[in-house]
Amino acid sequence: MAKPKTRVINQIRKLRFDTGEMTQAELARRVGVTRQTIIAIEQGKYSPSLEVAFQIARVFGVKLDEAFQYAD
Repeated sequence: MAKPKTRVINQIRKLRFDTGEMTQAELARRVGVTRQTIIAIEQGKYSPSLEVAFQIARVFGVKLDEAFQYAD
């Protein structure tokens, strides 16, 4: 059985492209996770820990709720 997608949605892909087309690998390096983790988060297959979510938002210089939202 396939794991359901998370209800946390994100703007990571948009933020990466809005900041000079940062690669998934570069974001992963700056946050301290694997590229595969960034891919899974972007695709909504995985919800990051609160710490990783804050780190991602900080890389882009945005508030947490500008990078991640909880879908009702």
